[in-house]
Amino acid sequence: MAQVPAVPKTTRARHLLRTTLLGRLAPTADMVASERAALALRAAGMVRNTARQVTFLIPMVGPDQVGDWAAVVARLRTTLEQFIAQDHPDWRAAVCCQARPDLPDDPRITYLPFTDPTPGNDKWRKLRVLCEALPDLGDTPGYVMSFDADDLLRQGTVREMLTRQDSGGYLVQSGYVMDVSTGDVGLADQRSLSAPMRKPFWKLCGSCAALHHDPSVPAATAFLAEMTQHEHRMFPYLAALAGQRLQPLSRPSVLYMLNHGENFGARRGRVGYKTRFVQHYRIDDPATLDAIKADFGL
Repeated sequence: MAQVPAVPKTTRARHLLRTTLLGRLAPTADMVASERAALALRAAGMVRNTARQVTFLIPMVGPDQVGDWAAVVARLRTTLEQFIAQDHPDWRAAVCCQARPDLPDDPRITYLPFTDPTPGNDKWRKLRVLCEALPDLGDTPGYVMSFDADDLLRQGTVREMLTRQDSGGYLVQSGYVMDVSTGDVGLADQRSLSAPMRKPFWKLCGSCAALHHDPSVPAATAFLAEMTQHEHRMFPYLAALAGQRLQPLSRPSVLYMLNHGENFGARRGRVGYKTRFVQHYRIDDPATLDAIKADFGL
């Protein structure tokens, strides 16, 4: 199963306008599965119970699809160790892959086997497995965030989510992109007068949205399973359609690493413009770079 194409922007705007004007909107013939699932969740009227934990869903590339499995596992461990280092303990992570990687010894980390032999890119099929497993992973309401196996979470992000208790969830509007081959770091954020062409982080990286989820509500799990079949640029729209508008986290909260040798995007020839982005918005201040390294455990 391939990634589901994005809905055209004009269509998205039309559907959001109708939900704003009419409140609840019946699905239309031109809606895709994710939009239908979003409206089903909106109609369910899910009560936003207090979020008690943050769950990270990690689809990991299989050993047969990479050149250096040991290096891929090492980067995953770095990602997981940054979760472990968080100053709030109420998180968990689930990793889905064909082979069980060497994982840190922590009860909050779960491995889910992936047995689908269908050839081709399997990232989205793994995300579906992860989302559909949410009710089995626990019955506690919380935030759910799909997270790439080579990205890093900023210290304090779990605490911010669980302290703020936003009813819909969070969006990583501001974050960092690091070119591992050079060590350069660029800031992704909203456009400004000084940076009119800058892009927000959620347009560059899939580790960008944490949605409120109650595992006791089937429509909530079904929605996440469909939402994650799209590229990450669709996440804010689909969350809003479901009645879960995402609010920006207060600081740059995720670090996306490029050009480390096994990037998923590189296999699709899609990291060139991101490399140029890093150079264009490169951070040169030594004190700022030292603080970034400290916050992300680098």
